[in-house]
Amino acid sequence: MPFTIRRVTAADYDDVRRITRDAYIHAGYFSDPDHPYVQILSDIEHRAEHAEVWVGEEDGVVVGSFAITFEGQRYTDIALAGELEFRMLAVDPAVQRGGFGRRMVEWIIDYARALDGIDAVSLTSGSDMVRAHRLYESLGFERVPGRDWWVRDEDIQLWVFRLGLQPDRTVTSRP
Repeated sequence: MPFTIRRVTAADYDDVRRITRDAYIHAGYFSDPDHPYVQILSDIEHRAEHAEVWVGEEDGVVVGSFAITFEGQRYTDIALAGELEFRMLAVDPAVQRGGFGRRMVEWIIDYARALDGIDAVSLTSGSDMVRAHRLYESLGFERVPGRDWWVRDEDIQLWVFRLGLQPDRTVTSRP
């Protein structure tokens, strides 16, 4: 089976929980599995209730996931009118550097292009998430420093990246 992206199901929740938590901890963004944000990352049930959650799978095995949200929705951090925001993109550490993250972001871009009224894709990324920044920049995302923000009560700066969509440029095939 090829790599596919589909909506999350309840049967995927344990895989998504493990992958998301492990990806953030493995990358060194959090060392304490009880950190409040790690607990939020682990709560896939709540995320799936309030955002579009998608999984990437290869050969029938879930290898990554992400959430999509729009202006005014519960999981939205920074999306403005006309923007699709994606959050909590994670790839299983066991298969990282296999191109799955890139394929998921390409899919998100194409998905956004297919939606009426969406003219940009936005996201936030920790200022220390250098590998992720390289991926986003390689796909045309640009920093928007005027929209950066700090996590309250912590020393974590979140950078905003945005990709304006050009309707005639497709990254991959339509979703």
